Amino acid sequence: MKAHSIETQASITPSKALTFLKEGNLRFINNLKVNRNLLQQANETRDGQWPFAVILSCIDSRTSAELIFDQGLGDIFSIRIAGNVVNTDIMGSLEFACKVAGSKLIVVLGHSNCGAIKGACDHVEMGNLTELLSKIQPAVYEETKTTEPDKRTSSNKKFVENVSRINVKRSVKTIVNRSYILEQMVERGEIAIIGAMHNLETGMVDFLEDTWVSCEQEI
Repeated sequence: MKAHSIETQASITPSKALTFLKEGNLRFINNLKVNRNLLQQANETRDGQWPFAVILSCIDSRTSAELIFDQGLGDIFSIRIAGNVVNTDIMGSLEFACKVAGSKLIVVLGHSNCGAIKGACDHVEMGNLTELLSKIQPAVYEETKTTEPDKRTSSNKKFVENVSRINVKRSVKTIVNRSYILEQMVERGEIAIIGAMHNLETGMVDFLEDTWVSCEQEI
């Protein structure tokens, strides 16, 4: 399979970009990855890149976006930070990916059993990690389904899962609220944004339809 070109990227809509990722994840969980000549793709992209999507995910070693979505060189931008949180540098990277490089879809990808989420749930403070985890704390406080204090810790898998999903949704909202550039691109139908959760046990990615931000009403 060849790498994307400026022509193929231009022909992709946000909804089609999402379909590509869903199809790639389905191949991944069924161990049916596309046959790619990576050296050829490296040569094809040496003078430019035209990724169709940008994935903001956690640094967890098990959540490589290229692998779980079965994508090749030059297909997607991969932005990784513990807890898939959003800061100014992340925002700049997203704006570059979409406004400058032409990507059509932003995916905020959380995952099950996330160490950063667990750390925030347990109110861990450790060096520079303290500031990073503070960006997840609002999601911890926003989780109101778990009412018993002794259940609001990393030992409660359901609590951690709930916080992870809330954190993804908050990141999606933050992206829209903090970038006039991306907000305008959404309104013009040039890009869309969606949150998702990756199950480490099954490999499946669950796209959260209620986070879909687009000029289109439905996915």
